Amino acid sequence: MQGKIIKVSGPLIVAQNMADVKMFDVVKVSNAGLIGEVIELRGDKASIQVYEETTGLGVGDPVSTTGAPLSVELAPGLIESIFDGIQRPLDALYAASGDRIGRGVAVQALNRKKLWQFIPCVQKGARVTTGDVLGTVLETPVVQHKIMVPHGVSGTVTSIAEKSQKTIVDVIASVKSDSGKLTEITMLQKWPVRKGRPYKEKLSPDAPMITGQRSIDTFFPIAKGGVAAIPGPFGSGKTITQHQLAKWADAEIVVYVGCGERGNEITDVLNEFPKLIDPHSGAPLMKRTVLIANTSDMPVAAREASIYTGITIAEYYRDMGYKVAIMADSTSRWAEALREMSGRLEEMPGEEGYPAYLSARLAEFYERAGTVKCLGSGEQTGAVTAIGAVSPAGGDLSEPVSQATLRIVKVFWGLSAALAYRRHFPAIDWILSYSLYADKLSEWYAEHAAPEFPEMVKDAMRILQEESELEEIVRLVGVDALSPQNRITMETAKSLREDYLHQDAFNEVDTYTSLTKQYKMLKLILDCHVLCQDALKADADLNVLLSLPVREQIGRAKYIPENEIQERLNQISKQLSQAVAAAVKP
Repeated sequence: MQGKIIKVSGPLIVAQNMADVKMFDVVKVSNAGLIGEVIELRGDKASIQVYEETTGLGVGDPVSTTGAPLSVELAPGLIESIFDGIQRPLDALYAASGDRIGRGVAVQALNRKKLWQFIPCVQKGARVTTGDVLGTVLETPVVQHKIMVPHGVSGTVTSIAEKSQKTIVDVIASVKSDSGKLTEITMLQKWPVRKGRPYKEKLSPDAPMITGQRSIDTFFPIAKGGVAAIPGPFGSGKTITQHQLAKWADAEIVVYVGCGERGNEITDVLNEFPKLIDPHSGAPLMKRTVLIANTSDMPVAAREASIYTGITIAEYYRDMGYKVAIMADSTSRWAEALREMSGRLEEMPGEEGYPAYLSARLAEFYERAGTVKCLGSGEQTGAVTAIGAVSPAGGDLSEPVSQATLRIVKVFWGLSAALAYRRHFPAIDWILSYSLYADKLSEWYAEHAAPEFPEMVKDAMRILQEESELEEIVRLVGVDALSPQNRITMETAKSLREDYLHQDAFNEVDTYTSLTKQYKMLKLILDCHVLCQDALKADADLNVLLSLPVREQIGRAKYIPENEIQERLNQISKQLSQAVAAAVKP
Protein backbone atom coordinates (compact mmCIF):
# COMPACT_ATOMS: atom_id res chain seq x y z
CA MET A 1 0.00 0.00 0.00
CA GLN A 2 1.29 3.44 -0.91
CA GLY A 3 0.29 6.70 0.72
CA LYS A 4 0.46 10.23 -0.57
CA ILE A 5 1.43 13.57 0.94
CA ILE A 6 -1.40 15.93 1.91
CA LYS A 7 0.62 18.47 3.95
CA VAL A 8 4.24 19.68 4.15
CA SER A 9 5.46 21.79 7.09
CA GLY A 10 9.25 22.04 7.12
CA PRO A 11 10.68 18.64 8.10
CA LEU A 12 7.17 17.40 9.02
CA ILE A 13 4.88 15.92 6.41
CA VAL A 14 1.42 14.39 6.73
CA ALA A 15 0.46 11.50 4.46
CA GLN A 16 -2.88 9.74 4.08
CA ASN A 17 -3.75 6.13 3.14
CA MET A 18 -1.20 4.99 5.78
CA ALA A 19 -3.44 2.76 7.91
CA ASP A 20 -1.01 -0.18 7.79
CA VAL A 21 2.06 1.62 9.19
CA LYS A 22 3.13 1.52 12.83
CA MET A 23 4.60 4.16 15.13
CA PHE A 24 8.29 4.85 14.42
CA ASP A 25 8.27 2.87 11.15
CA VAL A 26 10.75 4.18 8.58
CA VAL A 27 9.21 5.37 5.31
CA LYS A 28 10.53 6.55 1.94
CA VAL A 29 9.11 9.92 0.91
CA SER A 30 8.56 11.00 -2.73
CA ASN A 31 10.27 9.56 -5.78
CA ALA A 32 13.59 10.84 -4.39
CA GLY A 33 13.36 8.25 -1.58
CA LEU A 34 13.88 10.66 1.34
CA ILE A 35 14.14 8.88 4.69
CA GLY A 36 11.40 9.62 7.23
CA GLU A 37 9.97 8.20 10.46
CA VAL A 38 6.35 7.98 11.57
CA ILE A 39 5.86 9.96 14.79
CA GLU A 40 2.07 10.26 14.98
CA LEU A 41 -0.94 8.27 13.69
CA ARG A 42 -4.50 9.57 13.36
CA GLY A 43 -6.83 7.24 11.47
CA ASP A 44 -5.22 6.58 8.11
CA LYS A 45 -3.12 9.75 8.35
CA ALA A 46 0.51 9.56 9.49
CA SER A 47 2.72 12.45 10.59
CA ILE A 48 6.27 11.81 9.43
CA GLN A 49 9.50 13.57 10.38
CA VAL A 50 11.85 13.60 7.41
CA TYR A 51 15.57 13.28 8.06
CA GLU A 52 16.52 15.15 4.89
CA GLU A 53 15.80 18.53 3.30
CA THR A 54 12.13 18.69 2.25
CA THR A 55 12.43 21.54 -0.28
CA GLY A 56 10.49 20.66 -3.42
CA LEU A 57 8.10 18.16 -1.85
CA GLY A 58 4.49 18.67 -2.84
CA VAL A 59 0.98 17.42 -2.17
CA GLY A 60 0.35 14.12 -3.90
CA ASP A 61 3.96 12.86 -3.77
CA PRO A 62 4.10 9.14 -2.88
CA VAL A 63 5.07 7.71 0.53
CA SER A 64 5.96 4.04 1.00
CA THR A 65 6.74 2.19 4.23
CA THR A 66 9.70 -0.11 4.84
CA GLY A 67 7.77 -1.93 7.58
CA ALA A 68 10.67 -1.59 10.05
CA PRO A 69 11.64 0.95 12.73
CA LEU A 70 14.71 3.17 12.50
CA SER A 71 17.57 0.77 13.25
CA VAL A 72 21.36 0.80 13.31
CA GLU A 73 23.66 -1.78 11.77
CA LEU A 74 25.95 -3.42 14.30
CA ALA A 75 29.01 -5.31 13.06
CA PRO A 76 32.77 -4.94 12.62
CA GLY A 77 33.51 -1.63 10.92
CA LEU A 78 31.84 0.71 13.42
CA ILE A 79 35.10 1.78 15.07
CA GLU A 80 36.90 4.64 13.22
CA SER A 81 33.72 5.41 11.26
CA ILE A 82 32.12 8.86 11.03
CA PHE A 83 28.33 8.73 10.64
CA ASP A 84 25.57 11.28 10.34
CA GLY A 85 22.57 11.23 12.71
CA ILE A 86 20.92 8.22 11.05
CA GLN A 87 24.11 6.18 10.61
CA ARG A 88 24.99 7.09 7.07
CA PRO A 89 28.80 7.12 6.73
CA LEU A 90 29.98 10.60 5.78
CA ASP A 91 32.80 9.34 3.56
CA ALA A 92 30.32 7.31 1.49
CA LEU A 93 27.96 10.31 1.34
CA TYR A 94 30.84 12.50 0.17
CA ALA A 95 31.78 9.99 -2.52
CA ALA A 96 28.15 9.84 -3.69
CA SER A 97 27.22 13.53 -3.60
CA GLY A 98 30.29 15.74 -3.04
CA ASP A 99 30.73 18.53 -0.46
CA ARG A 100 27.00 18.97 0.16
CA ILE A 101 24.97 15.91 1.13
CA GLY A 102 22.48 15.22 -1.64
CA ARG A 103 18.86 14.30 -0.96
CA GLY A 104 17.76 10.69 -1.15
CA VAL A 105 21.32 9.36 -1.28
CA ALA A 106 21.07 5.71 -0.23
CA VAL A 107 24.30 4.33 1.23
CA GLN A 108 24.86 1.33 3.45
CA ALA A 109 26.03 2.06 6.97
CA LEU A 110 28.72 -0.63 6.96
CA ASN A 111 30.94 -2.01 4.21
CA ARG A 112 29.57 -5.32 2.90
CA LYS A 113 32.66 -6.11 0.83
CA LYS A 114 35.46 -5.70 3.36
CA LEU A 115 36.93 -8.99 4.59
CA TRP A 116 37.49 -9.58 8.31
CA GLN A 117 39.54 -12.35 9.92
CA PHE A 118 36.95 -14.43 11.80
CA ILE A 119 38.19 -16.67 14.62
CA PRO A 120 35.59 -19.12 16.04
CA CYS A 121 35.18 -19.49 19.81
CA VAL A 122 32.71 -22.40 19.95
CA GLN A 123 32.52 -25.81 18.38
CA LYS A 124 29.78 -27.60 16.51
CA GLY A 125 27.28 -29.13 18.97
CA ALA A 126 27.80 -26.48 21.67
CA ARG A 127 24.76 -25.05 23.48
CA VAL A 128 24.53 -21.27 23.13
CA THR A 129 22.11 -18.57 24.21
CA THR A 130 21.57 -14.86 23.49
CA GLY A 131 24.77 -12.91 24.13
CA ASP A 132 27.19 -15.85 23.94
CA VAL A 133 30.29 -15.19 21.84
CA LEU A 134 30.51 -17.30 18.68
CA GLY A 135 33.80 -15.85 17.47
CA THR A 136 35.98 -12.77 17.39
CA VAL A 137 37.28 -10.27 14.84
CA LEU A 138 40.21 -7.93 15.46
CA GLU A 139 38.38 -4.76 14.42
CA THR A 140 41.33 -2.47 15.20
CA PRO A 141 44.66 -3.15 16.94
CA VAL A 142 43.03 -2.25 20.29
CA VAL A 143 39.42 -3.50 19.88
CA GLN A 144 38.51 -7.16 19.66
CA HIS A 145 35.00 -7.32 18.23
CA LYS A 146 32.96 -10.18 19.66
CA ILE A 147 30.38 -11.77 17.36
CA MET A 148 27.47 -12.56 19.69
CA VAL A 149 24.38 -14.73 19.36
CA PRO A 150 21.57 -12.31 18.37
CA HIS A 151 18.67 -11.46 20.67
CA GLY A 152 15.98 -14.16 20.73
CA VAL A 153 18.24 -16.95 19.44
CA SER A 154 19.35 -19.97 21.51
CA GLY A 155 19.94 -23.65 20.93
CA THR A 156 22.62 -25.94 19.53
CA VAL A 157 25.35 -24.87 17.10
CA THR A 158 24.90 -26.98 13.96
CA SER A 159 27.71 -25.30 12.00
CA ILE A 160 30.47 -22.80 12.71
CA ALA A 161 32.89 -21.22 10.23
CA GLU A 162 36.57 -22.05 10.52
CA LYS A 163 39.21 -19.38 10.95
CA SER A 164 38.88 -17.50 7.67
CA GLN A 165 38.26 -14.20 5.89
CA LYS A 166 34.56 -13.28 5.99
CA THR A 167 32.39 -10.29 5.11
CA ILE A 168 29.79 -9.07 7.60
CA VAL A 169 26.98 -10.65 5.55
CA ASP A 170 28.55 -14.10 5.20
CA VAL A 171 26.99 -16.83 7.35
CA ILE A 172 29.42 -17.69 10.14
CA ALA A 173 27.23 -20.04 12.20
CA SER A 174 23.90 -21.86 12.31
CA VAL A 175 21.94 -22.44 15.52
CA LYS A 176 19.07 -24.90 15.86
CA SER A 177 16.54 -24.15 18.59
CA ASP A 178 14.90 -26.80 20.77
CA SER A 179 11.76 -26.44 18.64
CA GLY A 180 13.73 -27.30 15.50
CA LYS A 181 13.98 -23.79 14.02
CA LEU A 182 17.31 -23.21 12.25
CA THR A 183 18.80 -19.68 12.38
CA GLU A 184 21.72 -18.67 10.17
CA ILE A 185 23.89 -16.03 11.85
CA THR A 186 26.04 -13.40 10.17
CA MET A 187 28.33 -10.81 11.75
CA LEU A 188 25.75 -8.12 10.94
CA GLN A 189 22.97 -7.39 13.42
CA LYS A 190 20.32 -4.67 13.39
CA TRP A 191 18.73 -3.04 16.41
CA PRO A 192 15.95 -0.39 16.74
CA VAL A 193 17.52 2.80 18.09
CA ARG A 194 14.65 3.74 20.41
CA LYS A 195 14.70 0.40 22.23
CA GLY A 196 17.35 -0.27 24.88
CA ARG A 197 19.36 -3.47 24.42
CA PRO A 198 18.56 -6.09 27.08
CA TYR A 199 20.87 -7.27 29.88
CA LYS A 200 20.75 -9.63 32.87
CA GLU A 201 20.98 -7.14 35.70
CA LYS A 202 21.91 -3.52 36.31
CA LEU A 203 24.64 -3.13 38.92
CA SER A 204 25.46 -0.32 41.31
CA PRO A 205 28.56 1.63 40.09
CA ASP A 206 31.56 1.01 42.35
CA ALA A 207 34.59 2.47 40.54
CA PRO A 208 35.29 5.91 39.06
CA MET A 209 36.01 6.65 35.44
CA ILE A 210 39.45 8.24 35.73
CA THR A 211 39.69 11.18 33.33
CA GLY A 212 43.06 12.73 34.16
CA GLN A 213 41.26 16.06 34.81
CA ARG A 214 42.06 17.10 38.38
CA SER A 215 38.89 19.07 39.10
CA ILE A 216 36.79 16.07 38.01
CA ASP A 217 38.72 13.11 39.45
CA THR A 218 39.45 14.79 42.78
CA PHE A 219 36.36 16.81 43.59
CA PHE A 220 33.50 15.70 41.32
CA PRO A 221 34.17 12.12 40.16
CA ILE A 222 31.91 10.19 37.82
CA ALA A 223 31.46 6.44 38.24
CA LYS A 224 31.86 4.00 35.39
CA GLY A 225 28.29 3.50 34.26
CA GLY A 226 27.32 6.89 35.68
CA VAL A 227 25.63 9.91 34.14
CA ALA A 228 26.86 13.49 34.15
CA ALA A 229 25.86 16.86 32.74
CA ILE A 230 28.09 19.77 31.72
CA PRO A 231 25.92 22.89 31.58
CA GLY A 232 27.40 26.26 30.85
CA PRO A 233 27.02 29.42 28.76
CA PHE A 234 28.55 30.01 25.35
CA GLY A 235 32.35 30.06 25.43
CA SER A 236 32.72 28.43 28.85
CA GLY A 237 34.44 25.32 27.49
CA LYS A 238 31.77 22.59 27.32
CA THR A 239 33.04 21.16 24.06
CA ILE A 240 36.73 21.24 24.98
CA THR A 241 35.90 19.56 28.31
CA GLN A 242 34.14 16.76 26.44
CA HIS A 243 37.08 16.52 24.04
CA GLN A 244 39.40 16.07 27.02
CA LEU A 245 37.17 13.38 28.47
CA ALA A 246 36.99 11.58 25.12
CA LYS A 247 40.79 11.70 24.81
CA TRP A 248 41.85 10.75 28.32
CA ALA A 249 39.05 8.91 30.14
CA ASP A 250 39.87 5.27 30.85
CA ALA A 251 36.94 4.02 28.78
CA GLU A 252 37.75 1.26 26.29
CA ILE A 253 35.36 2.59 23.62
CA VAL A 254 34.35 6.22 23.02
CA VAL A 255 31.20 7.27 21.14
CA TYR A 256 31.17 11.02 20.42
CA VAL A 257 27.87 12.52 19.25
CA GLY A 258 28.09 16.05 17.86
CA CYS A 259 24.40 16.88 18.05
CA GLY A 260 23.49 20.21 16.47
CA GLU A 261 26.88 21.79 17.16
CA ARG A 262 28.59 24.28 14.87
CA GLY A 263 30.32 22.81 11.85
CA ASN A 264 33.74 24.22 12.80
CA GLU A 265 33.62 22.44 16.19
CA ILE A 266 32.79 19.12 14.55
CA THR A 267 35.57 19.77 12.01
CA ASP A 268 38.03 20.25 14.89
CA VAL A 269 37.02 16.86 16.26
CA LEU A 270 37.31 15.15 12.87
CA ASN A 271 40.71 16.71 12.21
CA GLU A 272 42.11 16.26 15.70
CA PHE A 273 41.03 12.78 16.78
CA PRO A 274 42.88 10.87 14.01
CA LYS A 275 46.13 12.60 15.05
CA LEU A 276 45.80 11.94 18.78
CA ILE A 277 47.64 9.05 20.37
CA ASP A 278 45.74 6.97 22.92
CA PRO A 279 47.77 7.16 26.17
CA HIS A 280 46.57 3.70 27.21
CA SER A 281 47.53 1.74 24.08
CA GLY A 282 49.89 3.99 22.09
CA ALA A 283 47.63 3.61 19.02
CA PRO A 284 45.70 6.50 17.43
CA LEU A 285 42.65 7.47 19.47
CA MET A 286 40.35 6.81 16.51
CA LYS A 287 41.17 3.09 16.86
CA ARG A 288 38.63 2.96 19.71
CA THR A 289 36.28 5.80 18.72
CA VAL A 290 32.98 6.10 16.84
CA LEU A 291 31.99 9.62 15.71
CA ILE A 292 28.46 10.77 14.92
CA ALA A 293 28.40 14.20 13.32
CA ASN A 294 25.11 16.06 13.03
CA THR A 295 25.91 19.73 12.62
CA SER A 296 23.52 22.62 13.15
CA ASP A 297 22.92 23.08 9.40
CA MET A 298 21.82 19.46 8.90
CA PRO A 299 18.08 18.66 8.97
CA VAL A 300 16.68 19.16 12.46
CA ALA A 301 14.86 15.80 12.59
CA ALA A 302 18.11 13.85 12.19
CA ARG A 303 19.46 15.71 15.22
CA GLU A 304 16.78 14.05 17.35
CA ALA A 305 17.77 10.60 16.04
CA SER A 306 21.54 11.05 16.49
CA ILE A 307 21.40 10.68 20.29
CA TYR A 308 19.61 7.34 19.99
CA THR A 309 21.99 6.13 17.27
CA GLY A 310 24.95 6.87 19.55
CA ILE A 311 23.56 5.23 22.69
CA THR A 312 22.57 2.08 20.74
CA ILE A 313 26.12 1.68 19.39
CA ALA A 314 27.43 2.24 22.94
CA GLU A 315 25.12 -0.47 24.31
CA TYR A 316 26.29 -2.90 21.62
CA TYR A 317 29.92 -2.62 22.74
CA ARG A 318 28.78 -2.71 26.38
CA ASP A 319 27.23 -6.12 25.67
CA MET A 320 30.69 -7.37 24.65
CA GLY A 321 31.95 -6.49 28.14
CA TYR A 322 33.57 -3.15 27.26
CA LYS A 323 33.51 0.04 29.32
CA VAL A 324 32.05 2.64 26.95
CA ALA A 325 31.80 6.42 27.30
CA ILE A 326 29.29 8.37 25.21
CA MET A 327 29.64 12.13 24.87
CA ALA A 328 26.50 13.98 23.73
CA ASP A 329 27.24 17.55 22.65
CA SER A 330 24.73 18.98 23.17
CA THR A 331 21.42 17.75 24.55
CA SER A 332 20.05 21.32 24.38
CA ARG A 333 20.23 21.22 20.58
CA TRP A 334 18.50 17.84 20.71
CA ALA A 335 15.77 19.30 22.92
CA GLU A 336 15.37 22.18 20.45
CA ALA A 337 14.71 19.60 17.73
CA LEU A 338 12.05 18.03 19.95
CA ARG A 339 10.48 21.46 20.47
CA GLU A 340 10.40 22.22 16.75
CA MET A 341 8.80 18.88 15.85
CA SER A 342 6.34 19.19 18.75
CA GLY A 343 5.30 22.64 17.52
CA ARG A 344 4.74 21.40 13.98
CA LEU A 345 2.62 18.54 15.38
CA GLU A 346 0.52 21.23 17.12
CA GLU A 347 0.99 19.56 20.51
CA MET A 348 0.20 21.45 23.71
CA PRO A 349 3.45 23.27 24.59
CA GLY A 350 5.04 23.02 28.01
CA GLU A 351 7.44 25.43 29.67
CA GLU A 352 9.22 27.73 27.18
CA GLY A 353 7.56 25.85 24.30
CA TYR A 354 9.26 22.53 24.99
CA PRO A 355 7.00 19.47 24.78
CA ALA A 356 5.47 18.15 28.00
CA TYR A 357 7.40 14.89 27.55
CA LEU A 358 10.85 16.58 27.53
CA SER A 359 11.82 15.17 30.95
CA ALA A 360 10.67 11.69 29.98
CA ARG A 361 12.73 11.72 26.77
CA LEU A 362 15.83 12.94 28.60
CA ALA A 363 15.36 10.23 31.23
CA GLU A 364 14.98 7.58 28.51
CA PHE A 365 18.40 8.55 27.16
CA TYR A 366 20.29 8.80 30.45
CA GLU A 367 18.68 5.67 31.93
CA ARG A 368 20.23 3.61 29.15
CA ALA A 369 23.62 4.25 30.78
CA GLY A 370 24.80 2.01 33.62
CA THR A 371 26.95 -0.93 34.63
CA VAL A 372 25.28 -4.24 33.76
CA LYS A 373 25.75 -7.98 33.77
CA CYS A 374 25.80 -8.87 30.10
CA LEU A 375 23.56 -11.51 28.54
CA GLY A 376 25.15 -14.89 27.88
CA SER A 377 26.27 -17.85 29.91
CA GLY A 378 29.33 -16.03 31.31
CA GLU A 379 29.55 -13.46 34.10
CA GLN A 380 31.09 -10.56 32.19
CA THR A 381 30.02 -6.99 32.91
CA GLY A 382 29.96 -3.92 30.71
CA ALA A 383 29.26 -0.25 31.31
CA VAL A 384 28.00 2.80 29.43
CA THR A 385 28.92 6.16 30.96
CA ALA A 386 26.84 9.03 29.54
CA ILE A 387 28.06 12.63 29.63
CA GLY A 388 25.79 15.26 28.13
CA ALA A 389 26.60 18.91 27.50
CA VAL A 390 23.77 21.38 28.11
CA SER A 391 23.80 24.80 26.45
CA PRO A 392 21.28 27.00 28.31
CA ALA A 393 20.57 30.30 26.58
CA GLY A 394 22.52 33.04 28.36
CA GLY A 395 23.82 30.53 30.90
CA ASP A 396 20.43 30.45 32.64
CA LEU A 397 20.38 27.15 34.54
CA SER A 398 16.73 27.63 35.50
CA GLU A 399 15.58 26.88 31.93
CA PRO A 400 13.70 23.58 31.32
CA VAL A 401 16.45 21.46 29.70
CA SER A 402 18.96 22.18 32.49
CA GLN A 403 16.41 21.57 35.24
CA ALA A 404 15.09 18.37 33.66
CA THR A 405 18.68 17.11 33.25
CA LEU A 406 19.61 17.93 36.85
CA ARG A 407 16.72 15.82 38.12
CA ILE A 408 18.19 12.79 36.31
CA VAL A 409 21.99 12.98 36.44
CA LYS A 410 24.15 12.41 39.51
CA VAL A 411 27.13 14.54 38.51
CA PHE A 412 26.85 18.23 37.75
CA TRP A 413 29.91 19.97 36.33
CA GLY A 414 28.62 23.55 36.25
CA LEU A 415 30.76 25.73 34.01
CA SER A 416 31.20 29.38 34.93
CA ALA A 417 31.44 32.24 32.43
CA ALA A 418 33.35 34.28 35.02
CA LEU A 419 36.04 31.58 35.31
CA ALA A 420 36.22 31.20 31.53
CA TYR A 421 36.68 34.96 31.08
CA ARG A 422 39.57 34.79 33.58
CA ARG A 423 41.08 32.04 31.36
CA HIS A 424 40.62 29.46 34.10
CA PHE A 425 40.03 26.12 32.36
CA PRO A 426 38.36 23.76 32.87
CA ALA A 427 35.89 26.40 34.07
CA ILE A 428 34.13 24.02 36.48
CA ASP A 429 32.70 26.09 39.33
CA TRP A 430 33.73 24.28 42.53
CA ILE A 431 31.00 26.02 44.56
CA LEU A 432 28.20 25.23 42.11
CA SER A 433 29.17 21.68 41.04
CA TYR A 434 28.55 18.40 42.83
CA SER A 435 28.89 14.62 42.47
CA LEU A 436 26.49 12.23 44.18
CA TYR A 437 28.97 9.41 43.52
CA ALA A 438 31.70 10.98 45.69
CA ASP A 439 30.76 9.29 48.99
CA LYS A 440 30.21 5.91 47.36
CA LEU A 441 33.59 6.09 45.59
CA SER A 442 35.55 7.24 48.65
CA GLU A 443 36.44 3.64 49.56
CA TRP A 444 37.83 3.08 46.07
CA TYR A 445 39.95 6.25 46.31
CA ALA A 446 41.16 5.27 49.77
CA GLU A 447 42.29 1.91 48.40
CA HIS A 448 43.78 3.01 45.06
CA ALA A 449 45.11 6.53 45.79
CA ALA A 450 45.82 6.81 49.52
CA PRO A 451 43.85 6.07 52.72
CA GLU A 452 43.76 9.77 53.60
CA PHE A 453 42.77 10.98 50.10
CA PRO A 454 38.99 11.31 50.77
CA GLU A 455 39.68 13.43 53.87
CA MET A 456 42.17 15.57 51.96
CA VAL A 457 39.51 16.29 49.34
CA LYS A 458 37.08 17.41 52.07
CA ASP A 459 39.75 19.68 53.58
CA ALA A 460 40.51 21.24 50.19
CA MET A 461 36.82 21.86 49.49
CA ARG A 462 36.39 23.41 52.94
CA ILE A 463 39.26 25.82 52.23
CA LEU A 464 37.71 26.81 48.88
CA GLN A 465 34.36 27.44 50.55
CA GLU A 466 36.03 29.53 53.29
CA GLU A 467 37.71 31.60 50.59
CA SER A 468 34.31 32.27 49.02
CA GLU A 469 33.05 33.60 52.36
CA LEU A 470 36.19 35.64 53.05
CA GLU A 471 36.03 37.29 49.63
CA GLU A 472 32.96 39.21 50.79
CA ILE A 473 34.99 40.72 53.63
CA VAL A 474 37.89 41.51 51.30
CA ARG A 475 35.59 43.37 48.91
CA LEU A 476 34.27 45.50 51.78
CA VAL A 477 37.34 46.33 53.85
CA GLY A 478 40.35 44.95 51.96
CA VAL A 479 42.68 42.01 52.43
CA ASP A 480 44.69 43.72 55.21
CA ALA A 481 41.67 43.44 57.53
CA LEU A 482 41.95 39.65 57.58
CA SER A 483 43.70 37.77 60.35
CA PRO A 484 47.02 36.06 59.51
CA GLN A 485 45.27 32.66 59.67
CA ASN A 486 42.66 33.82 57.15
CA ARG A 487 45.39 35.26 54.93
CA ILE A 488 47.02 31.82 54.82
CA THR A 489 43.62 30.28 54.01
CA MET A 490 43.22 32.73 51.12
CA GLU A 491 46.69 31.92 49.80
CA THR A 492 46.05 28.16 50.04
CA ALA A 493 42.74 28.57 48.20
CA LYS A 494 44.54 30.58 45.53
CA SER A 495 47.07 27.77 45.17
CA LEU A 496 44.26 25.22 44.89
CA ARG A 497 42.58 27.29 42.20
CA GLU A 498 45.58 28.31 40.13
CA ASP A 499 47.99 25.45 40.70
CA TYR A 500 45.63 22.50 41.06
CA LEU A 501 42.20 23.15 39.52
CA HIS A 502 43.54 25.13 36.56
CA GLN A 503 44.73 22.68 33.90
CA ASP A 504 46.22 23.40 30.47
CA ALA A 505 44.68 21.12 27.84
CA PHE A 506 47.34 22.16 25.31
CA ASN A 507 50.36 21.39 27.52
CA GLU A 508 51.53 17.84 26.85
CA VAL A 509 52.38 17.27 30.53
CA ASP A 510 49.53 19.13 32.22
CA THR A 511 46.76 17.88 29.91
CA TYR A 512 46.57 14.57 31.83
CA THR A 513 47.30 13.94 35.51
CA SER A 514 47.41 10.43 36.94
CA LEU A 515 45.67 9.67 40.22
CA THR A 516 49.05 9.26 41.96
CA LYS A 517 50.20 12.68 40.81
CA GLN A 518 46.86 14.24 41.83
CA TYR A 519 47.26 12.84 45.34
CA LYS A 520 50.85 14.04 45.70
CA MET A 521 50.08 17.53 44.33
CA LEU A 522 47.09 17.96 46.63
CA LYS A 523 49.05 16.68 49.62
CA LEU A 524 51.83 19.19 48.93
CA ILE A 525 49.39 22.14 48.86
CA LEU A 526 47.58 21.02 52.04
CA ASP A 527 50.86 20.26 53.85
CA CYS A 528 51.97 23.79 53.04
CA HIS A 529 48.70 25.10 54.51
CA VAL A 530 49.06 23.11 57.75
CA LEU A 531 52.76 23.96 58.19
CA CYS A 532 52.12 27.67 57.67
CA GLN A 533 49.18 27.70 60.10
CA ASP A 534 51.33 25.94 62.70
CA ALA A 535 54.18 28.39 62.04
CA LEU A 536 51.83 31.32 62.71
CA LYS A 537 51.01 29.83 66.11
CA ALA A 538 54.77 29.77 66.74
CA ASP A 539 54.95 33.53 66.00
CA ALA A 540 56.39 33.23 62.48
CA ASP A 541 56.17 36.35 60.32
CA LEU A 542 53.23 36.22 57.89
CA ASN A 543 55.05 38.10 55.13
CA VAL A 544 57.99 35.69 55.33
CA LEU A 545 55.62 32.72 54.97
CA LEU A 546 53.80 34.28 52.02
CA SER A 547 57.06 35.01 50.18
CA LEU A 548 58.69 31.58 50.57
CA PRO A 549 60.44 30.68 47.26
CA VAL A 550 59.27 27.07 47.60
CA ARG A 551 55.71 28.21 46.95
CA GLU A 552 56.70 28.89 43.34
CA GLN A 553 57.91 25.30 43.01
CA ILE A 554 54.59 24.02 44.39
CA GLY A 555 52.80 26.11 41.76
CA ARG A 556 54.86 24.55 38.95
CA ALA A 557 54.51 20.97 40.17
CA LYS A 558 51.78 20.28 37.59
CA TYR A 559 54.38 20.60 34.81
CA ILE A 560 56.57 17.83 36.24
CA PRO A 561 56.43 14.71 34.01
CA GLU A 562 54.78 11.62 35.46
CA ASN A 563 58.02 9.60 35.51
CA GLU A 564 59.75 12.25 37.68
CA ILE A 565 56.86 13.01 40.03
CA GLN A 566 57.92 10.78 42.94
CA GLU A 567 61.43 12.16 43.29
CA ARG A 568 60.71 15.81 42.47
CA LEU A 569 57.69 16.22 44.75
CA ASN A 570 59.53 14.53 47.64
CA GLN A 571 62.31 17.09 47.18
CA ILE A 572 59.83 19.98 47.18
CA SER A 573 58.20 18.57 50.32
CA LYS A 574 61.57 18.50 52.14
CA GLN A 575 62.36 22.05 51.00
CA LEU A 576 58.95 23.18 52.23
CA SER A 577 59.46 21.71 55.69
CA GLN A 578 62.93 23.27 55.96
CA ALA A 579 61.78 26.69 54.70
CA VAL A 580 58.82 26.88 57.11
CA ALA A 581 60.99 25.68 59.99
CA ALA A 582 63.53 28.40 59.15
CA ALA A 583 60.77 31.01 59.19
CA VAL A 584 59.87 30.03 62.77
CA LYS A 585 63.38 30.44 64.15
CA PRO A 586 63.88 33.60 66.27
